[in-house]
Amino acid sequence: MFKYFLIIFFPLFLFANLTYESNYNKELSVLDSFNIESAFLYDPIMNDMRTRNSSKGRKKLFFRAMKDAYTFIPMIKSTLTKYDVPQEFLYLAMAESNFSTKAYSNKRAAGLWQFMPATGRRFDLKIDEYVDERRDLVKSTHAAAKYLTRLHKRFGKWYLAAIAYNCGGGRLNQAIRKAGSDELSVLLDEDKKYIPRESRYYIRKIVALALIGTDEKHLLSSEYEYLLNRANAYSITPIKLSSGESLERVSKLIEMPLKDLKKLNRHLKYDFVPPYAEDYEVYIPYIKLAEFKQNYYESPMKNIYKLHVVSRGDNLSYIGKKYGISYKVIKDFNNLKSNRLRLKQKLVIPISKHNKSNKFDSKHYYMVKSGDSLISISKATKVSVQNIMLQNHLKNSNIRIGERLKIYE
Repeated sequence: MFKYFLIIFFPLFLFANLTYESNYNKELSVLDSFNIESAFLYDPIMNDMRTRNSSKGRKKLFFRAMKDAYTFIPMIKSTLTKYDVPQEFLYLAMAESNFSTKAYSNKRAAGLWQFMPATGRRFDLKIDEYVDERRDLVKSTHAAAKYLTRLHKRFGKWYLAAIAYNCGGGRLNQAIRKAGSDELSVLLDEDKKYIPRESRYYIRKIVALALIGTDEKHLLSSEYEYLLNRANAYSITPIKLSSGESLERVSKLIEMPLKDLKKLNRHLKYDFVPPYAEDYEVYIPYIKLAEFKQNYYESPMKNIYKLHVVSRGDNLSYIGKKYGISYKVIKDFNNLKSNRLRLKQKLVIPISKHNKSNKFDSKHYYMVKSGDSLISISKATKVSVQNIMLQNHLKNSNIRIGERLKIYE
């Protein structure tokens, strides 16, 4: 009887052992990519994070974020590899923003990698009236990879680069000097508190997410099993558009919903390419590239947008209010050197010709009307007063009629 028992069940025990061995080796590989010792697998706080994020509800949120980033994860991994940054740093972006390019913190950090304005500009990310390249999927990833490479060169270990990304190189240097060591177990001492609590939990969160993300058992037991077979065919590719080109027009030419095209191009503050750029990169799914090449042609802006003929009493401010768009945008689009207008002068107004509304439809901006207050605008847009003030550098609650406020979700 025992002989038959062995014949039937021994392969199952062997398979279970091999599976455990395989998972354990993968876990060690994840730690090694961060230059972390294997003993960290038994860190109680990290394991608590891992357990909580593996619970039914949290696991669903984890895989939903992975699904939402399905299109551009291959690009992130490829870019990290290009700069010799371990691919596991993909989970740093997940820890920062949950893979949302709309993410915006109360410290004014924005985008997938949560760059502060000054840091973004230091790594050549443009932030102006028309674009915020901290939200650019590709450019921000290149900037993050460069930044992480620089931090790794400075500190010598990848887990130190991750911690410095969170609390700053100067703060980490100070902590290492005080601790007399750069060992992770020392820096994470909960009594000595060499690095801020946020940073102590930050590195643990990244590792916990990476361990979950490389655990095939979790994927196989969920509806997101297909994520295991993620291929480059679902990646994105840049295309160059001429100044002022409309995203709405491109979406029609490649037969892609405008809302999906916008998701890939959150760095554009309006639904058009900056008017100052001779050509500017936007992103489409790679599978749409052949369709774009076949169907796209340049068209004069007057054929894409509305034309306004200047009449008596018109000025840029009045025209801007009429169409719900900044006078500066109208000025830039028409290459005006001054604010002076002439009768019957034709001005391009960057609003779709087919848009029946006279108001510019933008999720990211709000034109202040009579009777508005920050509280009423907050309720209408579902964005907190504090967030609106931060985004617009307001020192108090005073706002003016006709003023255009940035409103990010």
